[in-house]
Amino acid sequence: MGKETIFMEEDIREYARQYRERYQPYKQYWNYEDGVVLAGYEALYRADGDSACRDFVIRYLEKVISPEGEITNYPMDKYNIDSTNCGRVLFFALDETGDERYRKAADFLTKRLETHPRCSCGNFWHKEIYPEQVWLDGLYMAQPFRTAYDMRFGGMRTTPDIVRQFENVRKYLYDADKHLYYHACDLAKQQPWADRETGRSPNFWLRSMGWYLMALIDCIDWMDEQLYESRRTLTDLFREAMAGILPYADPETGLFYQVIDRADVPGNYPETSGSAMVIYARLKGVRLGLLDGEVHLAPALAAFDGLTRKYLKQAEDGSWHLHGICAVAGLGPGEKRDGSVAYYLSEPVVADDSKGAGAYLMAFAEALRAKS
Repeated sequence: MGKETIFMEEDIREYARQYRERYQPYKQYWNYEDGVVLAGYEALYRADGDSACRDFVIRYLEKVISPEGEITNYPMDKYNIDSTNCGRVLFFALDETGDERYRKAADFLTKRLETHPRCSCGNFWHKEIYPEQVWLDGLYMAQPFRTAYDMRFGGMRTTPDIVRQFENVRKYLYDADKHLYYHACDLAKQQPWADRETGRSPNFWLRSMGWYLMALIDCIDWMDEQLYESRRTLTDLFREAMAGILPYADPETGLFYQVIDRADVPGNYPETSGSAMVIYARLKGVRLGLLDGEVHLAPALAAFDGLTRKYLKQAEDGSWHLHGICAVAGLGPGEKRDGSVAYYLSEPVVADDSKGAGAYLMAFAEALRAKS
C-alpha cells in the first residue's frame, strides 16, 4: 500500500461514525476505557477536522464534569492509576471550549496523584489492591496526562519524576535478550506470578507493550523542546522499544501476537488492540521525526492495512465491527491471572471493545496524517 491510498478508508470512516453513535460508557464511573475512545476521536478530529468527533468528546465530558469542575463519577473510594487516563482529553476540551471546568478537573486529578501510593522505587502503585507493583499499562494511564499538565500548568516541575518512572520501568521490566518488556513487576516479590529473583511476570503481553510505546510517544509529543535531556531519554527508550518489538511482527500481516514472542504456540493470534497501538506509535514516531520515514512509514501503513483487512468486517445488517480484541488481561490478585501463556490465550477475544477501537482510531488518524 502506498501513501496515496488507505485500504477501505470510507469504510473505516463509516465504522468510526457508527461506533461513535452507538457508544455507551464502558463503566458508570470515570474510567480509562472511555478515555481510550475519547483519545481516538480527538486524534481523528486533529487529523481531518471532523467536528462530529470533537462534539462527541465534549458531550461526554459535559455529562460527567460539573460547571464547577467536579468529576461527578470519580471513584474516590480507591486509588487506581487507571483513573487518570480519561483526563488526557481535558486539555483538548479546554482549548476547544475555553470552559474552565476542564482546567479545574485537571487540577483535581493532579492533586489526586500527589497522594497516590508509590513503590519503593518511586513509581506509582498500579492499584491500591496491587501494592509495590509496576505495570507497563500504568505508564500510559498517568504519564501523558502528567506531562501535558506539567507543560501547561505545572512549570515543568514534575518532568524529572515522569522521566524517572520510565527509567525505572526500563530497569525492572526490560529483557535484554528478547529486547521486550515484561507485563509487570512486583518489587516485593510476593505475588504468585512474580519471579522470586526479579519480581517480573513471566511473559510478554502485547497490549502492555502497546501501552508503553504510546505512553512514550505521547509524552515526547507534549514535552517542551527546551527539556532536551528529558526528551532525549524518552526518545532513546522509544527507539529501543520499537526496535525490539518489530522483529516479532507476523510477516504476512505485519501484526503482533497476543503473547509477542510465542507465535509457535497453538491458539496464539494476531491481536488487534496491541497491534493498533504499535502502529499508532510507529506512525507518530515518523511524523515527529523520531523514526526514519524511509524505513518505517511504508511498513507501518502496510500493517494498518493488514489490520483492517483481517479484522474490520461488515455484518449482514450493514454495521461495521472491529474484531480480534483481547477483552482484558491482568495479573492477580493472588492466584488469579498467573501471567502464563495459557492464561493470556484464555481471555475472551471480542469485537469493538474500547481498548481496541480507540487505539484503531488513533492509528487511523496517524495514517490519514501520513497520507496528507
